[in-house]
Amino acid sequence: MRKEGGGVSDPAGRLDRPGQLRLLVVFDALLREGSVAKAAAGLGLQSPAVSRMLAQLRELYGDPLFTRTAKGLVPTRFAEGLRLRLRALAAETEQLVTAPMAAAPAARTTIDDDWIRPPLISAPPLAVRPSVLLQGQPTPDDFARKLARIGHNADPQRRLAKYIATSGSGVGRSRPLAREEAEDALAIILDGEADPVQVGALLATMQYRGVTAAEMAGFIEALRRHIGAYDVSDGHADLDWPAYLSPKLKTPPWFLHAARLVAMAGYRVLLHGHYGQGPDAGKLELAAETAGIPVCASLGEAKAALAAGSIAYLPIGGASTQIQRLFGLYSLLEMRLPLNAVVHLLNPLGAAASLLGVAMPSRRDMLRDTAMLLGARALSILGNNRDFAEFTPFRATTLFRLVDGEPMDTRIVARRAIATAPPPAAYTSREYWQAVWTGAARDEVAEAIVVDTAAAALLTIPTCPAATFEAARREAADLWQGRNSTNPR
Repeated sequence: MRKEGGGVSDPAGRLDRPGQLRLLVVFDALLREGSVAKAAAGLGLQSPAVSRMLAQLRELYGDPLFTRTAKGLVPTRFAEGLRLRLRALAAETEQLVTAPMAAAPAARTTIDDDWIRPPLISAPPLAVRPSVLLQGQPTPDDFARKLARIGHNADPQRRLAKYIATSGSGVGRSRPLAREEAEDALAIILDGEADPVQVGALLATMQYRGVTAAEMAGFIEALRRHIGAYDVSDGHADLDWPAYLSPKLKTPPWFLHAARLVAMAGYRVLLHGHYGQGPDAGKLELAAETAGIPVCASLGEAKAALAAGSIAYLPIGGASTQIQRLFGLYSLLEMRLPLNAVVHLLNPLGAAASLLGVAMPSRRDMLRDTAMLLGARALSILGNNRDFAEFTPFRATTLFRLVDGEPMDTRIVARRAIATAPPPAAYTSREYWQAVWTGAARDEVAEAIVVDTAAAALLTIPTCPAATFEAARREAADLWQGRNSTNPR
């Protein structure tokens, strides 16, 4: 059973010290091999014996330790946290048995020393093909021992160095970070305690390897703690709507009109986002001001704006200038980093539901899995070609949802195509965008985008009575028709 503080005890006294050491060596083999049969073969034991010892380990720690899957044994979070310590222990045990001390120098066989002198040319090392393990290079066992010595109370830069090495040191040495490790790593960066090289190294290696849902959940927890985010129980918002746009995107932000419709229906909508570092970085702020949406410079302002008018926009710099600066790494690395994905789940005011747009198919399931780890109950991810929530009504779209905390996919059939016409030359893009809202200009394509985006948002909110997308679309269409005669609550 597990003791307070993370240790283990055996109150019945069934295991002596040698037996406990034997169990730990078996535990290390199971973590390395991911299979009872392979671990048994490597240790020279029979599979039933290893299975019995695995059962003893589970009883000893009070944890299942491994889950059986089609790909073998997958360690639990508790077992994964012991991997490096077990590897160091097993390596030291093996070395003590097989090579307790260095070989003694060879005895001199002659006393005739007058001919002793070094050769004129020393023989160079034997020419060989490059090897994976070079002479003097630390072995995986050395590596495990080194990392295990860096504890949770080490200084921030040393802890971050450990996380970088754990995550990105190559085949046989690296593993994904545990949720708590990812949270601590990003917290160090957000607190300004990381070396700049460490920041780029951690985020770039994680992006290259592929971020896990547990790592994303840890990042989100660090982000939310950093900005002082509110919990869902605080009840300050109904819908969280991230809007992190690429500065290369030049189309009008039709989704802002959809958010206005949802606010008109009486739901409190918080938009938060970012639009690059270029000369038009304030595009979303300008659009929000044009639409009469309050632009807030802090989380407190956003909270007050929702209480007063049901909708607000919070630039990410208003929540944290440190997060905003991290987005600036794109111009240095020319690649998206894990932060660009996880920030969509930031949910600063603890809204009961979230509406996201995700372009990469693999990232949709990842974000939904991350939301489930964080305890989200209501979520919709639009599977479209943009990383913000704006519907594409003229092609079939899948809504990747969480309904009462359970995953559910909703397939939306495409609308019949509508012929498009260029905006009148008399309007600028922003003027035309606003003219469609006021009714001074008519654009059926834009109207369909706005209505269907609002429908997806309404369907996501748990308290909305619309039970199907078609019902939500009808409600959104009614809101659109009455938009200039209805004021948001």
